[in-house]
Amino acid sequence: MTFHVIVGRGAAASKTALLLAEDGERVRMISRTGGGPEHPLVERIAADADDTDRLTELTEGATTLFTTAAPAYHLWTEQFPALAASLLTAVRRTGASYVMLGNLYGYGLVDGPIRPDLPLAATGPKGLVRARIWEEAAASGVKVTEVRAGQFYGAGAISVFSLMVQRQVLEGRLAIVPQELDVPYSYSAIGDTARTLVAAGRDEQAYGRAWHVPASTLSVRDLAGRLAALAGAPTPRLEQMTERDLTLLELGAPFWGELHEVLVKPGHPFVIDYSETEKLLGVAATPVDAVLHEVL
Repeated sequence: MTFHVIVGRGAAASKTALLLAEDGERVRMISRTGGGPEHPLVERIAADADDTDRLTELTEGATTLFTTAAPAYHLWTEQFPALAASLLTAVRRTGASYVMLGNLYGYGLVDGPIRPDLPLAATGPKGLVRARIWEEAAASGVKVTEVRAGQFYGAGAISVFSLMVQRQVLEGRLAIVPQELDVPYSYSAIGDTARTLVAAGRDEQAYGRAWHVPASTLSVRDLAGRLAALAGAPTPRLEQMTERDLTLLELGAPFWGELHEVLVKPGHPFVIDYSETEKLLGVAATPVDAVLHEVL
């Protein structure tokens, strides 16, 4: 029986585990809490992926190591390099194929649709960290691919939309958002993210390069409006958070300061080109209303 390891326990990790298990493949999920979905073929283990020897032991015999893990958002620059190094070492030692879940930060600002073959030209700290992690893995000689997603949405998603818009819209409250309200933005559904991870992991031709998760592109206002209409909620009340708002909030929690780099890009669309994923890996974007129905 094919055996895989997944490092992480969030929505993308859990959905990936279930897709593999439902196909009769054995999965070992590793996270600090030992969380994950219940399934006869899913084993959940509490372990720290920074402990390279323990991670190597748990990965021995695996066909693929998937990672969806990341440190706390405001600690990326301090902690992500060590986590990435531990994962890469475990893959080197065991010979497992390596499938990384990434995002779009490494590209920096791009004019036009973001294609997976574009250079990683970010200048901000988060983008530089994501670019470095991929470049080191790609140059290591291991069998590796990276799946890059837009902002998550859907059941179980943790993102600006899910945390700062979704509940407020459903409850008829004002949503104050650190993102322009009418600029096109690509959203990747959790289910599509998991399906792309699985498809990339199974396709020998997928390794050695990056792939984009299929996405639906619409503004915050449009996505909030679709959610409200499906739920029978009032017309969303939305307001854009200012740089000053973020600066003041940062005094109470460092998370808010991190949003300056990745979300405040005046008038700049953030649109994914995922045509190769659809054509070569056979994964298409789930219709927006179907994703939002799962949320409801």
